[in-house]
Amino acid sequence: MTAGDGNEFPMKKPGMRIALLVEYDGTDFSGFQIQKSDRSVQSVLEEAVFAVYGERRRIYGCSRTDAGVHARGHVSHVDVPFAIPEDRIPAALNTKLPEDVCVRSAKNVHSSFHARFDAAGKRYVYRIYNTGIRPCLERRIVTHVPGKLDTDRMREAAMLLVGTKDFTAFSARSEKDRTVSPIRTMRRVEVKKDLGSDTVEITVEGESFLYNMVRIMAGTLVYVGQGKIDVSDVAALFESRDRRKAGKTMPASGLTLEDVRYDPPIF
Repeated sequence: MTAGDGNEFPMKKPGMRIALLVEYDGTDFSGFQIQKSDRSVQSVLEEAVFAVYGERRRIYGCSRTDAGVHARGHVSHVDVPFAIPEDRIPAALNTKLPEDVCVRSAKNVHSSFHARFDAAGKRYVYRIYNTGIRPCLERRIVTHVPGKLDTDRMREAAMLLVGTKDFTAFSARSEKDRTVSPIRTMRRVEVKKDLGSDTVEITVEGESFLYNMVRIMAGTLVYVGQGKIDVSDVAALFESRDRRKAGKTMPASGLTLEDVRYDPPIF
């Protein structure tokens, strides 16, 4: 049984299901999903639930973010043995959580709700610190790219990534993942740099994503901004389906899961 997938903590008595809106700095985590020996967000959340509710319960997350990836609006659900007022749950859990994870909100949900399978879409932002001097205070949540980036060309290329397409060239899929369809729908891909700011933000919103997909999309747009590939080369990637012709996989530090969409909204 794969860690985090099974029902290792069955209900011992009637309880209720709650959804948690969680924020975390992924720098010192191996990712969201439980690992055998490494520190994970899921494991520290489960320890907090155990400390508050007195029973071991499995947390189910909306997304298995990779090592080093952050979240501002990650959603999980868990079945708990007794009720605590919704507005008191975050404070109760946060007293048991380390400083790089916090529960922002909690809601009682229907017993059929599933944080992962009921998600209608996710929004990620990849942040690039684009100046000659490396960042200090923001170093954990951005990626440093020192050379000049042509954001106008990046915006032009970003528009080509919107729609329902074959994103094979933007995936680091292993052989065991070949059975997963590479067809994905991107609702929004935008490049933004405010006047006077050193930070370039790449916003990607879609229904679901392939492995490392957002980081490869960001790397491809960076290559366009650096003049390493042309905008027309990005369009050709959907035909060639060749990962080697796309940009590099950008570091995890710049990526943040900003929010998850549900219909109807939970938070």
